[in-house]
Parts: sequence; structure tokens; C-alpha cells
Amino acid sequence: MQFSLWLALLGAATVISFTPGAGAINTMSNALNTGFRRSIWGILGQQAALVIHVGIVALGLGLVVSSSPVLFAAIKYAGAAYLVYLGLRQFFARPEGTAAVAEARRDEPVLSMFRRGLWVNLLNPKAIVFFLAFIPGFIRLDQPQLPQYLAVTATVVAVDVLVMWFFFAAAARSFQRFTRTMRGLTVMNRTFGVLFIGVGLLLALV
Repeated sequence: MQFSLWLALLGAATVISFTPGAGAINTMSNALNTGFRRSIWGILGQQAALVIHVGIVALGLGLVVSSSPVLFAAIKYAGAAYLVYLGLRQFFARPEGTAAVAEARRDEPVLSMFRRGLWVNLLNPKAIVFFLAFIPGFIRLDQPQLPQYLAVTATVVAVDVLVMWFFFAAAARSFQRFTRTMRGLTVMNRTFGVLFIGVGLLLALV
């Protein structure tokens, strides 16, 4: 991949990563609930989904998804339902015993955080369609395909990890004062619950 083309890819990936979405909300929620360092596990789950999306596009399966209204709708509504479920669960979470709740959240298994991040990004057929439109602009058909797809994947993942961890997760630190009281935890739970539900409804309706 030519350096100028890679710079264009880097710029595009950066803009995409800074665009708020379900991944950003999940990252900030994890950072508040489990701490800045442990939020990386949810971010890695989200990156695993991105790798799968790129693989789907590279294998040509993205065309199948984008050209099948039934399959597209099934994945879309499953993703929307999952986000709404996460939102309702967080919205109605009861902050009983602030210290105990905070400790329990910080002890959430890393596999649980990874899995949630994976499903948040994976159940989004629009991401597949987006990559289907986005990636070909950076792939030269007259050159070996695998190294180019690896370069695109590595760049997109690296940028997204940096943005999610050092921007969205770090930004969540400014809200940590809300986690010190039961009222603050309630406000935080309901705020992120509404955000998850809102993104889920947008995914389903837009």
C-alpha cells in the first residue's frame, strides 16, 4: 500500500472512530463501571467484531448481506434488540449499597466485557455495508489482496483502540464523581441506559 493511500486511510479511520456510536457508549460505560484500565477488554471485543466485519467484506459475504433485505433486517433488529436490552438492564439497575455495587462491577469477568463489546459491534449490519463501501477505495486490484486487507484491518483496529481507550474511556473519568453516591449511580445508570436504548432504536428505525 502506497504511503499516501495509507495516510488517507489513517485519516478516514480516525474520523470514523471519533463518530459517537454504540461502541463509544459501551466503552464509556465500561470505564465508569470497571475502571479505565479494565475497559480495554470491552474495546478489544469491539475490535474483534471489526476484524470479522472486514473478513466478511473480503470474502464477499458483505454483498450477500447488503443484497438480502431479509438477512439484513434480521441482523439489524437483533442488534437493535441487544442494545435496547443492555439499555434497559442498565436503566433499571438498582444501586443498593454503593460500595458493594461498585466493587462487584469492577470485578466483572474480562470475558463478559469482551463478549459484550463483540456483540455490540458485530450485530450491526450497517457496519458491514459501510466497510463494503469504504474498504474497496483502499484496495488495489492489481496487487496481492491479503497484505492490503491486513494493512487496512491493522490500521482501522489500531486507530479505534487508541480513540476508544484514550478519548472515550478517558473522558469517562470526568463522570466518576457520580459513582460515589447512590443518587449519582442512579443518574449514571439511567443516562447510559437511555443512550443504549436510543442507539438501538436508531439502528432499528433509521
